[in-house]
Amino acid sequence: MISVQNLSKQYGHQVIFDKISFSVNPCERVGLVGRNGHGKTTLLKLLIQQEPYDEGSIISAKNYRIGHLNQHIHFSKMTVLEEGCCGLPKDQESEQWKVKKVLSGLGFSERDFERSPAELSGGYQIRLSLAKVLVSEPNLLLLDEPTNFLDILSIRWLIRFLTAWRNEMIVISHDRGFMDHVTTHIMGIHRSKIRKIAGSPDDYYDQIAKEEEVHEKQRINDEKKRKQMDQFINRFRAKARQANLVQSRIKTIEKQEKLEKLEEIRTLSFSFNAAPFSAKCILEAQDITFSYDGNPPYLIDQFTLTIQNHDKICIIGKNGKGKTTLLKLLAGELVLSKGQVRNHPQAKRAYFGQTSIATLNNEMTVEEEILSSHSNGDKKAAWDICGAMMFSGDKALKKIDVLSGGEKSRVVLGKMLISPANLLMLDEPTHHLDMESCEAMVEALALFQGAAIIVTHNERFLHKIANKLIVFHQDRLFLFHGGYSQFLDR
Repeated sequence: MISVQNLSKQYGHQVIFDKISFSVNPCERVGLVGRNGHGKTTLLKLLIQQEPYDEGSIISAKNYRIGHLNQHIHFSKMTVLEEGCCGLPKDQESEQWKVKKVLSGLGFSERDFERSPAELSGGYQIRLSLAKVLVSEPNLLLLDEPTNFLDILSIRWLIRFLTAWRNEMIVISHDRGFMDHVTTHIMGIHRSKIRKIAGSPDDYYDQIAKEEEVHEKQRINDEKKRKQMDQFINRFRAKARQANLVQSRIKTIEKQEKLEKLEEIRTLSFSFNAAPFSAKCILEAQDITFSYDGNPPYLIDQFTLTIQNHDKICIIGKNGKGKTTLLKLLAGELVLSKGQVRNHPQAKRAYFGQTSIATLNNEMTVEEEILSSHSNGDKKAAWDICGAMMFSGDKALKKIDVLSGGEKSRVVLGKMLISPANLLMLDEPTHHLDMESCEAMVEALALFQGAAIIVTHNERFLHKIANKLIVFHQDRLFLFHGGYSQFLDR
């Protein structure tokens, strides 16, 4: 087990942790939750001594090993399999079958085992690093957003693997369904403090909400009583007959702990701005065909699609099969090899890509970036969007350069919101969002009055949003008419 006592950490004037204490006991699988920027990744860095803390202590048993997914990827072996075997404990170095099992679960084929790690895409390099951590069998496993580069099948395999994990674990994930499956406890960072409970994320957030409601009622009640006592003291202070009662009230006030009003914590709350659209069909793709060199074999081959005005279509399949490519073709971000995409004259598209945050100007402020997307330069509309994206007040004047990945994603979303659209095209829109923001995204898409086409691996998202699916499966690409539950039943 590992124990943290009275740990404090701050950057400049920003307090991240204020004397937090917790322990992770044998066999506990702990989900770490909290808003982006509240210190989840920082806490993991403190546990592995990648960053210093200001005061407090971290205590663990002798020879207690912590395994974590290193963000700085470094490979030293010639093949994927050899690199994966580097993660095995010294007494298991000959047991390649364990590495093959984990690599296969994470989406590697037997043919991939002999490839050079340098040939892999960035997503698969991260999967290889994850495999090395999993086979190392540490006493405490630390995982920061492990599902971000996994497809649905690999996520399901990882859920089974982690559910069977017999040592300790702390995992950060924005995917509430994933957390529900793999964790025994939830530990939340809230108002620079930390709280651990047995249960699910819903249990944790329900408990926090009830406690803060009780706090606020008690604060209001205490203030009311304090005001009544102050009035009594001021009224009878000069009257000798009431001196004892006055002194009693004064002592009561002095002893009474004053509860502070809780600072409001803003939640991402928005709705997509739907542009009017009266026709039935908003986009038609006819026999679209594509390869990156323009020649066979084609990644997308003679695919036909019609998007109706209220469709919510999700694109699913293994990574590397062409999901992002297909979305870019439909959005006009790539040039077709063959075929055509026809947009209705009234169609107004809004596109969110995996690299959209890279298009932001680091020298601009949040407000300036959002304003840059509005042809009329409506400053009030920009400030409203800033507030909805949790950049109220001076936060709207922060430079893009100092924002986290999650904050930059919110800026890109804000740029989409300021101009009306009737066709949303979104590639993994929840990647950099925290759990609460993901829920806000689901609700906004469910209520959107236009059409949407979305690449996602989030099964909660799929169950709530999709009325049709575009499926990449075993070198096939097809359209499924129906929701995700119907697809799974088939």
